[in-house]
Amino acid sequence: MNRHFYISDDLDDLELVEEELESNGISTPHIHVLSLNDSEVARHKNLHEVEAVLRTDVVRGTKIGALIGVISAAGVITLTYLFNWAETVTWLPFVFLAIMVLGFCTWEGGFVGIQIKNKRFAQFDSALKAGKHIFFVDIEPQNEILLTEVVNHHPGLAAAGDGPSVPQWFIRGQEMFRKFINTMP
Repeated sequence: MNRHFYISDDLDDLELVEEELESNGISTPHIHVLSLNDSEVARHKNLHEVEAVLRTDVVRGTKIGALIGVISAAGVITLTYLFNWAETVTWLPFVFLAIMVLGFCTWEGGFVGIQIKNKRFAQFDSALKAGKHIFFVDIEPQNEILLTEVVNHHPGLAAAGDGPSVPQWFIRGQEMFRKFINTMP
C-alpha cells in the first residue's frame, strides 16, 4: 500500500473527492485530511480528519522509550546477577525494579513523543501555516488508477508526494471497529 499526499485550500472540494473515493469502494479509514483549522474540517461531516494523537510522534516515542526500557531492565537484571545482589535478598525486588524501569521508560518515551509533531507531516508545515489542507489517501496498488481518475477531476488538488502507508492490518482493524460500532444498538 502507498500513501499519496495532496494539497488544497478548498474543504468543499476535498469533501467531494472523499465522497467519490468512498462511492468507488475506498473505505473511510484509507482517507484523511490534515488541517490546522479543525473546526472548519469538523463542519464537513464527510471529511475524515487525522486524530490528534496521530499528529504527534507519541507512537514512535513510546517505541523508543520501550526499547530503552528493555535495555535498562536487562541492565538491572545483569547488574544484580554480576554483583550477586540477589543472594542477600531474593530476586523479587530486582525483577520488580526492572519492570518499573521498563514501564517508566516506555511512559517517558510516549510523554516526550506527544510533545513532538509527527515527522511524516513535518514536510507540510509551511502549507498548513498558509491555511491549506493536506489530503492523503492510503491506496492499494489495484486502486491507483481509480485514485488518479478521481484526482484528475479536481484541478484544485495539487500532488504533494508519496510516502509509506500504515500497515494494512491497522486499516482493516479500523474498518472492523467501525462496522462493529455501526451494528451495535
